Amino acid sequence: MILFSSSTSNHSLDNPCPACGYRKTFSGVTSSCLDCFLWGGELYLFEYSVNTAFFIAKVRGGTCSLASSDPPEDVLHRAYYLLREGDFGVYDLFENNCEDFAVYCKTGLLVKFTSVGSGQAATSLLAASSVIVSSPLQLLMASLTGIAAVGLGMFCISRLVSDIGVRCDVAKVPVEMLGSCFDPSMSQYDDK
Repeated sequence: MILFSSSTSNHSLDNPCPACGYRKTFSGVTSSCLDCFLWGGELYLFEYSVNTAFFIAKVRGGTCSLASSDPPEDVLHRAYYLLREGDFGVYDLFENNCEDFAVYCKTGLLVKFTSVGSGQAATSLLAASSVIVSSPLQLLMASLTGIAAVGLGMFCISRLVSDIGVRCDVAKVPVEMLGSCFDPSMSQYDDK
Protein backbone atom coordinates (compact mmCIF):
# COMPACT_ATOMS: atom_id res chain seq x y z
CA MET A 1 0.00 0.00 0.00
CA ILE A 2 1.45 3.38 -1.00
CA LEU A 3 0.34 6.65 0.63
CA PHE A 4 1.34 10.22 -0.03
CA SER A 5 2.96 12.57 2.43
CA SER A 6 4.95 15.74 2.69
CA SER A 7 6.35 14.71 6.06
CA THR A 8 9.86 13.45 6.55
CA SER A 9 11.07 10.21 8.10
CA ASN A 10 14.29 8.92 9.55
CA HIS A 11 15.41 7.47 6.21
CA SER A 12 18.27 9.40 4.66
CA LEU A 13 19.69 9.33 1.16
CA ASP A 14 22.17 6.72 2.41
CA ASN A 15 19.56 4.67 4.28
CA PRO A 16 16.38 4.09 2.19
CA CYS A 17 13.33 2.40 3.70
CA PRO A 18 13.59 -1.36 3.07
CA ALA A 19 9.81 -1.62 2.48
CA CYS A 20 9.22 1.18 -0.04
CA GLY A 21 12.62 2.63 -0.93
CA TYR A 22 11.67 6.06 0.47
CA ARG A 23 14.61 8.39 1.00
CA LYS A 24 14.44 11.54 3.07
CA THR A 25 13.92 14.57 0.85
CA PHE A 26 12.70 18.11 1.31
CA SER A 27 10.97 18.39 -2.06
CA GLY A 28 7.28 18.53 -1.14
CA VAL A 29 4.87 15.65 -1.63
CA THR A 30 6.44 12.20 -2.06
CA SER A 31 5.32 8.59 -2.18
CA SER A 32 6.04 6.26 0.75
CA CYS A 33 4.78 3.29 2.73
CA LEU A 34 2.50 3.81 5.73
CA ASP A 35 5.34 3.48 8.29
CA CYS A 36 7.39 6.22 6.59
CA PHE A 37 4.28 8.39 6.22
CA LEU A 38 3.37 8.16 9.90
CA TRP A 39 6.94 8.31 11.22
CA GLY A 40 5.69 7.46 14.70
CA GLY A 41 2.60 9.70 14.46
CA GLU A 42 -1.08 8.81 14.28
CA LEU A 43 -3.30 8.41 11.24
CA TYR A 44 -6.40 10.66 11.04
CA LEU A 45 -9.28 10.21 8.61
CA PHE A 46 -10.35 13.28 6.62
CA GLU A 47 -14.06 12.90 5.85
CA TYR A 48 -15.79 13.98 2.62
CA SER A 49 -19.48 14.55 1.83
CA VAL A 50 -20.31 15.41 5.44
CA ASN A 51 -23.56 17.24 6.15
CA THR A 52 -23.56 20.88 7.25
CA ALA A 53 -24.44 20.17 10.89
CA PHE A 54 -21.57 17.66 11.21
CA PHE A 55 -19.17 20.12 9.53
CA ILE A 56 -20.08 22.92 11.95
CA ALA A 57 -19.86 20.57 14.95
CA LYS A 58 -16.28 19.61 13.98
CA VAL A 59 -14.66 22.70 15.46
CA ARG A 60 -11.16 21.50 14.53
CA GLY A 61 -10.47 22.65 10.98
CA GLY A 62 -8.88 20.37 8.41
CA THR A 63 -10.84 17.25 9.35
CA CYS A 64 -13.76 17.19 6.91
CA SER A 65 -15.38 18.81 3.88
CA LEU A 66 -18.81 19.15 2.33
CA ALA A 67 -17.21 18.30 -1.03
CA SER A 68 -17.66 14.80 -2.40
CA SER A 69 -14.74 12.50 -3.00
CA ASP A 70 -14.35 11.11 -6.49
CA PRO A 71 -14.03 7.36 -7.13
CA PRO A 72 -10.72 5.79 -5.97
CA GLU A 73 -9.46 5.27 -9.53
CA ASP A 74 -9.79 9.01 -10.25
CA VAL A 75 -8.09 9.92 -6.96
CA LEU A 76 -5.17 7.57 -7.63
CA HIS A 77 -4.86 8.78 -11.24
CA ARG A 78 -4.52 12.39 -10.05
CA ALA A 79 -2.02 11.52 -7.30
CA TYR A 80 0.23 9.36 -9.49
CA TYR A 81 0.06 11.86 -12.35
CA LEU A 82 1.08 14.74 -10.06
CA LEU A 83 3.91 12.70 -8.53
CA ARG A 84 5.25 11.90 -12.02
CA GLU A 85 4.73 15.31 -13.61
CA GLY A 86 5.22 17.59 -10.59
CA ASP A 87 2.47 19.95 -11.77
CA PHE A 88 0.99 20.95 -8.40
CA GLY A 89 3.03 24.12 -8.11
CA VAL A 90 5.57 25.23 -5.53
CA TYR A 91 4.97 24.04 -1.97
CA ASP A 92 3.78 26.80 0.36
CA LEU A 93 2.70 26.23 3.97
CA PHE A 94 -0.41 28.45 3.66
CA GLU A 95 -1.39 28.39 -0.01
CA ASN A 96 -0.22 25.10 -1.51
CA ASN A 97 0.54 22.41 1.04
CA CYS A 98 0.09 18.64 1.41
CA GLU A 99 -3.52 19.06 2.58
CA ASP A 100 -4.33 21.06 -0.56
CA PHE A 101 -2.68 18.31 -2.63
CA ALA A 102 -4.79 15.62 -0.93
CA VAL A 103 -8.06 17.59 -1.24
CA TYR A 104 -7.40 18.21 -4.93
CA CYS A 105 -6.58 14.53 -5.54
CA LYS A 106 -9.77 13.45 -3.75
CA THR A 107 -12.14 16.00 -5.33
CA GLY A 108 -10.53 17.44 -8.47
CA LEU A 109 -11.58 20.87 -7.21
CA LEU A 110 -9.18 23.78 -7.42
CA VAL A 111 -9.58 27.40 -6.32
CA LYS A 112 -9.72 29.42 -9.55
CA PHE A 113 -7.63 32.38 -8.45
CA THR A 114 -4.89 31.55 -6.01
CA SER A 115 -4.33 34.25 -3.41
CA VAL A 116 -3.38 34.44 0.24
CA GLY A 117 -5.78 32.26 2.13
CA SER A 118 -6.73 29.92 -0.70
CA GLY A 119 -5.24 26.92 1.07
CA GLN A 120 -7.08 24.88 3.71
CA ALA A 121 -4.59 25.76 6.48
CA ALA A 122 -4.76 29.46 5.65
CA THR A 123 -8.55 29.36 5.67
CA SER A 124 -8.60 27.96 9.21
CA LEU A 125 -6.04 30.53 10.35
CA LEU A 126 -7.98 33.41 8.78
CA ALA A 127 -11.25 32.14 10.26
CA ALA A 128 -9.69 32.06 13.73
CA SER A 129 -8.25 35.56 13.36
CA SER A 130 -11.62 36.93 12.18
CA VAL A 131 -13.04 35.98 15.57
CA ILE A 132 -10.70 38.40 17.30
CA VAL A 133 -10.91 41.20 14.74
CA SER A 134 -14.68 41.27 14.19
CA SER A 135 -16.08 40.64 17.70
CA PRO A 136 -18.43 43.47 18.60
CA LEU A 137 -17.15 45.72 21.39
CA GLN A 138 -20.40 45.36 23.36
CA LEU A 139 -19.89 41.61 23.67
CA LEU A 140 -16.30 42.07 24.79
CA MET A 141 -17.62 43.97 27.79
CA ALA A 142 -20.68 41.77 28.41
CA SER A 143 -19.23 38.43 29.51
CA LEU A 144 -16.55 35.92 28.74
CA THR A 145 -19.23 33.34 27.88
CA GLY A 146 -20.78 35.70 25.31
CA ILE A 147 -17.39 36.34 23.75
CA ALA A 148 -16.67 32.61 23.54
CA ALA A 149 -20.10 31.79 22.04
CA VAL A 150 -19.93 34.53 19.40
CA GLY A 151 -16.30 33.74 18.62
CA LEU A 152 -16.98 30.02 18.18
CA GLY A 153 -20.03 30.74 16.02
CA MET A 154 -18.10 33.14 13.79
CA PHE A 155 -15.23 30.66 13.50
CA CYS A 156 -17.58 27.83 12.44
CA ILE A 157 -19.44 30.00 9.92
CA SER A 158 -16.14 31.26 8.47
CA ARG A 159 -14.97 27.67 8.02
CA LEU A 160 -18.29 26.70 6.44
CA VAL A 161 -18.33 29.45 3.81
CA SER A 162 -14.67 28.81 2.95
CA ASP A 163 -15.04 25.03 2.53
CA ILE A 164 -14.11 23.91 -0.99
CA GLY A 165 -17.43 22.07 -1.19
CA VAL A 166 -19.48 25.31 -1.06
CA ARG A 167 -17.16 28.00 -2.46
CA CYS A 168 -18.16 29.75 -5.69
CA ASP A 169 -14.58 30.26 -6.88
CA VAL A 170 -13.64 26.62 -7.46
CA ALA A 171 -13.61 24.55 -10.62
CA LYS A 172 -13.32 20.85 -11.36
CA VAL A 173 -9.99 20.72 -13.21
CA PRO A 174 -8.63 17.67 -15.04
CA VAL A 175 -5.20 16.77 -13.68
CA GLU A 176 -3.71 16.91 -17.17
CA MET A 177 -4.65 20.61 -17.33
CA LEU A 178 -3.45 21.51 -13.84
CA GLY A 179 -0.11 23.03 -14.91
CA SER A 180 -1.91 25.72 -16.89
CA CYS A 181 -4.38 26.44 -14.08
CA PHE A 182 -2.11 28.65 -12.05
CA ASP A 183 -2.98 31.30 -14.61
CA PRO A 184 -5.79 33.73 -13.58
CA SER A 185 -7.63 33.01 -16.85
CA MET A 186 -9.12 29.76 -15.54
CA SER A 187 -12.57 30.88 -16.71
CA GLN A 188 -12.29 28.20 -19.40
CA TYR A 189 -13.16 25.61 -16.74
CA ASP A 190 -16.74 25.03 -15.70
CA ASP A 191 -17.65 25.51 -12.06
CA LYS A 192 -18.28 22.34 -10.11
